[in-house]
Amino acid sequence: MSRGRARREAEGIIRTAYQHDRDRIIHCKSFRRLKHKAQVFLAPEGDHYRTRLTHTLEVSQIARTISRALRLNEDLTEAIALGHDLGHTPFGHAGEAVLNAILPGGFNHYEQSLRVVDVLEKDGQGLNLTYEVRDGILRHSKGRGSVLPEAENRAETLEGQIVRIADGIAYANHDLDDAVRAKVIKNSDVPKDIIKALGGTHAKRIDTMVKDVIFSSLKLDLSEIVMGGEVRAATEELRAFLFANVYEDKKTYGEFVKATKILTELYNYFMGESVSIPGIYGGLDSDRARKVCDFISGMTDRYALKLYQDIFIPRPWAEI
Repeated sequence: MSRGRARREAEGIIRTAYQHDRDRIIHCKSFRRLKHKAQVFLAPEGDHYRTRLTHTLEVSQIARTISRALRLNEDLTEAIALGHDLGHTPFGHAGEAVLNAILPGGFNHYEQSLRVVDVLEKDGQGLNLTYEVRDGILRHSKGRGSVLPEAENRAETLEGQIVRIADGIAYANHDLDDAVRAKVIKNSDVPKDIIKALGGTHAKRIDTMVKDVIFSSLKLDLSEIVMGGEVRAATEELRAFLFANVYEDKKTYGEFVKATKILTELYNYFMGESVSIPGIYGGLDSDRARKVCDFISGMTDRYALKLYQDIFIPRPWAEI
């Protein structure tokens, strides 16, 4: 039973409240834009690299598997998973770092995801989601922190806790897969103790992690969602390996340095009082910096690149 919505609604007789939330998320504009937002590699040449949308779908699949095995609310789990990255910026975490440095008070994608569903969607009306889905979206992120949060940062529902762990399982494995495909690293570069603990293939590692979460959580009578010690240690080591050899590697990060310049210059341009902020963003009840960050964070990679080109790159005159 949900604790309800900020604005009371009569719930349907066919779909549960959490099914309504899931459907609202799937049909919203922010969800569709995820297909053109980078996961790790900016504008890669190839059709098989993950985007923020395919990442979201992989998180949902992993989270639903765990939730079903534990006989928890699969609809709630799916709604949180599908909404967890709606506030992600263009150009991945580099875009988030830019806006965090610029916006007074800072910027992070999980708070922005909540702002998207509460305020920005439906032309400023928001999606009016249930309390539990909103809580799960807000508390899903870990950054460089542990895959398991401290108690004060833990989602109130077990389903929300599942999404946080599923997020870590998904990106640790698919980012490794994409990095090998991009020849940033080789499979043989992965430390042998990680391979021994988790497995030598993408499918085997996910299978190991998912089963461990299920059985470890059952041992605690579902008082919380956890990973066992050995698998958790190997997962944290894999994440550290990815930070050192993929996310912060110059071959990967070089393109994001360019993205930093693009977003910074767009921000400075739209902060000019004589420049109008497009769409609903200009009419929001917020200061100008917040409006500009809302506008920029909602952009897809290709929209940000095109807008930058239109504003700052001279074009040849047409023949007379």
